[in-house]
Amino acid sequence: MSSIATSLLDLDADNFKCLEAEDYQTRVGKWCAGCGDFGALNAIKRLLAKEQLRPEKMVFVSGIGCSSRFPHYVNAYGFHGIHGRALPIATGLKLARPELDVFVVTGDGDCLSIGAGHWIHATRYNPNMTVLMLDNNIYGLTKNQTSPTTPAGYTTNTSPRGAVLPPLDPLQATLGVSNASFVAQTADWVPVHLYATLQAAYQHNGFSFIRILQRCPKYTPDLFEDQVKNPDLTEQLVHEDGVDAPGLDKLFKARREHDPKNLDEARSLAHRSDMLRLGLFFHDTSLPVYNEIRAVKPVSAEEKVARLNKEFDRYAV
Repeated sequence: MSSIATSLLDLDADNFKCLEAEDYQTRVGKWCAGCGDFGALNAIKRLLAKEQLRPEKMVFVSGIGCSSRFPHYVNAYGFHGIHGRALPIATGLKLARPELDVFVVTGDGDCLSIGAGHWIHATRYNPNMTVLMLDNNIYGLTKNQTSPTTPAGYTTNTSPRGAVLPPLDPLQATLGVSNASFVAQTADWVPVHLYATLQAAYQHNGFSFIRILQRCPKYTPDLFEDQVKNPDLTEQLVHEDGVDAPGLDKLFKARREHDPKNLDEARSLAHRSDMLRLGLFFHDTSLPVYNEIRAVKPVSAEEKVARLNKEFDRYAV
């Protein structure tokens, strides 16, 4: 943990120093210039500063990929896990330490390919955590392989003649899982909407799944190029219970009133391909939250050591 977080460990809430957004970043992100991960990091820093979250009271968990470098750059506890395993790690962490704010940062390859089983069941379990799924439609860290969301026909190192399968739609898949409680989509090139979506997700008690559309400046720079140049190709979902992103009415002429409690309409809008849609697709606060119905009894440090020694003794020769 960074020196800022360490210096705050012994302070009570009344003496807590007010932190600015930059106080929540530990070092410069090592991403390519123009990477959407920078936008996500900036939005997170704004959120943490707005909520004045204490660095020692939150944790960022990731798997493997460009986006999974996130924990190295945020002034908080961090767990850089193995490929596809961020969600079970985060779920176990939330069960053991329910008082912590848990954020998961994952990518389209990390979450939707090797981690697909964990993603589906984490959605079903509905633990209270905020999940940022940064989707650039490619395996970027391992240098240009087809990912589950790569568009059909898109050329990559593993699909030199173009991807042959239709891409997986994370929104449709998540909305099809029982107990899904918060499903939203935003984009790195609309920072106001990105921040507002993160804020709504953080305030939700349950599994908040956010698909963040972005472009990889190295391998998929042309993705969403039409939508970036022409905002009329994007439709903003609006509702009094949705994502409140002020000022975008002048940017996006296409605005649809969508009640995020309407699951059938949410699935229909996710399925349609006539427009790129940003907003809160579904939100249900009535569903059971896993870390509340499966609370773990606190265990002392001495008891933890005793249990570990007992387990080790089982394998003693």
